[in-house]
Amino acid sequence: MVNLIGTYECTLDSKGRMLLPSGLKKQMDTLLQEGFVLKRSVFQPCLELHPMSEWNQVMGKINKLNRFVKKNNDFIRQFTAGLKNVEIDISGRLQISKDLIQFAKLEKNIVVAAAINVIEIWDKNLYEDSVNVNDLDFANLAEEVMGNISEDELS
Repeated sequence: MVNLIGTYECTLDSKGRMLLPSGLKKQMDTLLQEGFVLKRSVFQPCLELHPMSEWNQVMGKINKLNRFVKKNNDFIRQFTAGLKNVEIDISGRLQISKDLIQFAKLEKNIVVAAAINVIEIWDKNLYEDSVNVNDLDFANLAEEVMGNISEDELS
């Protein structure tokens, strides 16, 4: 299992390339050879960069869905829309396609945020808006999400 850490500010060049931050690149050293999948996020206006090993686990779950159930087929189509196999080039850059740049509304200034086993790629302003929530709202969310987990499950 991959556990990535860190939030980094980067720039997107005119050709849609971003330089992978060195702190993140070091954490992903063993993953660089296997490649990545870049996709639209389901819940946020950002992109998700999945290491291939993590993506294969997600696909294992998706492949269990019955394609003869319309909502499953619709979900699969939407979930996989815009998927791209990507690699980090020798210079440490990631190429982002124009359709994904448009989806995530990426401008020149972007944020690359590790989200445990996935890397989120955000427009800087949209990222700031998403994390600048009321402290009380986040405290309530934390309690709702994590409050029912026993200490044994957290260890």
